[in-house]
Amino acid sequence: MNYIKHLTGFFDRIVHDRNLNPTHISLYIALFQFWNINRFKNPISITRDEVMRISKICSKATYHKCMRELNDKGYLKYEPSFNPYKGSMVILFNFSEDLKPVQKRASNSEKILPNTEQVLNKQETSVGTGTEQALVPSINYINKTNISNDLNLGEQSQNFKIDNLFSEEKKEEEEKKLREKKKLFSTPTNGEIKKYFQQQNFPELEAQKFFNYFSSNGWLVGGKTPMIDWTAAAQNWMLNATKFNTNERPNRAKHLNTITEKDYSEPL
Repeated sequence: MNYIKHLTGFFDRIVHDRNLNPTHISLYIALFQFWNINRFKNPISITRDEVMRISKICSKATYHKCMRELNDKGYLKYEPSFNPYKGSMVILFNFSEDLKPVQKRASNSEKILPNTEQVLNKQETSVGTGTEQALVPSINYINKTNISNDLNLGEQSQNFKIDNLFSEEKKEEEEKKLREKKKLFSTPTNGEIKKYFQQQNFPELEAQKFFNYFSSNGWLVGGKTPMIDWTAAAQNWMLNATKFNTNERPNRAKHLNTITEKDYSEPL
């Protein structure tokens, strides 16, 4: 017995049997394994627990139901023993003989027509269309919808490239302007700053503070932006300097300030 042909015949049968489910197939494959161990000799003795373990069936009711249905449909013959100390008997039928003969391939004398040719329907159908001709669609045919989609994708990609080109040009222009502004800016000397502060009637100490501060951070406004006009920055420095040049002590409470000196040695 050829077990490959037998399994092929079994699967050919279950394809047309809509009442079988995966549990039936699992149970039959488990029984086939026992049959294989017994060198395909009938009958074979089985135990329910061992068959359930191999077929992965957990319910006894499902096991007996599937076994009964396989027996009724002619896949096997089940002979229960109803004795826990004696195994049941199963007879499996040989399905290798049920295989249909394989059709021969077309001879080399028959020529295959190209995709653009017309072929005749040699097999007569129920409506009598054997003499009519049928057009064979070409596999190389390109759908018009696909062409339009490709064109749209091409236009979108082209527009995307143009937008990217414009954005890159804008970035280059901005960077160019920034480089030009940096070139126009020249770092002032300490003497120029002191002279400018004197013209604005500001003390030399503030000019020295301004020079030291911006020299330390690389002449950056706010610590990030390169300075373009140092005179404008100096004006802002002067405006802010007036807020801090006060004689009052901001951290001291006003009600603690006294005009006259007190003698704390006197009793209250």
